Amino acid sequence: MPVEPRQITEDFSVAPQIAPEDIPAIAAAGFRAIMCNRPDEEEPGQPQEATVAEAARAAGLETCCVPFSSATMTEADVAAFRAALDEMPKPILAYCRTGTRCTMMWSLVNYDTLGPDTILRATSAAGYDMSGLVAQLRSRR
Repeated sequence: MPVEPRQITEDFSVAPQIAPEDIPAIAAAGFRAIMCNRPDEEEPGQPQEATVAEAARAAGLETCCVPFSSATMTEADVAAFRAALDEMPKPILAYCRTGTRCTMMWSLVNYDTLGPDTILRATSAAGYDMSGLVAQLRSRR
């Protein structure tokens, strides 16, 4: 089944796990970069990041890997994700197991700039519920 990216902004979309055979369609859709947010070996049988990245580079896409688990996410993960968003050519397609982790991290790094209403509108339109995260972020003030 081909990957179906979900657009969060003009420059950032998310997807569930992608495979090397998805890369031609991703490139044809106009993406210029792919970011992996999923650790290798998270689930038996998932494509390895290096294999996906090799296919992406062969198709002319830039790649980066910022693997993290929602349960063990660190400040270094947040900083690496933010740097990738700032430095990679746009539009970017980020992937993880379902797309939720990528959406969560995007919401986290953009919360102070975009605010809760914009975060919730963008993520809801893509089919992701970030209301719990936004509530946590609101309470930190």
